[in-house]
Amino acid sequence: MDKKIKWGILGTAHIATEHVIPAMLNCLHGAVHAIASRNLEKAKDISAQFKIPKSYGSYEELLADEDIDAIYIPLPNHLHVEWAIKALQADKHVLVEKPVGLSSKEAEKLLKASQKYPHLKVMEAYMYRHHPQWVKAKELVAQKVIGEVKTIQSSFSFYEDDPNSIVNKKEFGGGSLMDIGGYPISLSRFIFNSEPKSISSVIEYHPEFMVDVLASGILEFETGTSVFFSSTLLADNQQAQIFGTKGNIRFELPFNPPIDRPAKIWITIDDMCQSIEFDICNQYTIQADLFALSVINNTAVPTPLEDAVKNMIVTEKLEESNLKGQRIFL
Repeated sequence: MDKKIKWGILGTAHIATEHVIPAMLNCLHGAVHAIASRNLEKAKDISAQFKIPKSYGSYEELLADEDIDAIYIPLPNHLHVEWAIKALQADKHVLVEKPVGLSSKEAEKLLKASQKYPHLKVMEAYMYRHHPQWVKAKELVAQKVIGEVKTIQSSFSFYEDDPNSIVNKKEFGGGSLMDIGGYPISLSRFIFNSEPKSISSVIEYHPEFMVDVLASGILEFETGTSVFFSSTLLADNQQAQIFGTKGNIRFELPFNPPIDRPAKIWITIDDMCQSIEFDICNQYTIQADLFALSVINNTAVPTPLEDAVKNMIVTEKLEESNLKGQRIFL
């Protein structure tokens, strides 16, 4: 297929310049055509670095560009819904970074807004789901290769104590749950293919920043549990392991697999351990191409916006459980 959509990037956040834009340069079905920043010189610098044809000194100017088909939004969390809706109003398809908004109410606002534009595609950018290692894990679980899944253990952490970091700004939607905690929540719902029926948590908040810096949670599903933690004040770590009645699946790097060597998972059944290596790929490239194909072919996006709403609901229930000091039933 020769057709490519033209992407506009709304902002110059680290995730865009370090991960998403470089990945999009290798897309089969899309090309980065423009970038916008509230600082024109910054937009021009990024444009020159990646050979992006157009640069704008405001988000409004980019949205007014009739050449642009789709917008990628890597802005701070509190700006996601506002600019996603403005992009829809400008007749653009939207790929918005996770979390989709600051609350399930905000997520529902975007969902309702998107329903006014049925010809436009909107998706939350949980890129890990599109990597072949998770596609394979989902397939293995469905085939009951490891038996009935009974529990999942996962975690994601990094250390960031800079008060100027967005992750430490409450008003911007900072904190571990709103940054990396969504991954364990999302993967649990993805693997169990359902919503939790009860939620329990213990959350530690920073005394100065007032954002959560360590969140531990238990999600109880109809057929099993998920136990996880996320933290912005622990050493770099990411892990995920799916346990079944016959065996387990373990990931080398579940959320940020390498792009310069094969990703790897291990399947252990009884005393036999088998490793599976995947072809070298970039999950951000895959995500952008799958989204572009949904635009080109006018088909459903890989992950519907309703999923983003449900992930936010679980996040809020974790906060409620900690506040009340009790298990929350959904």
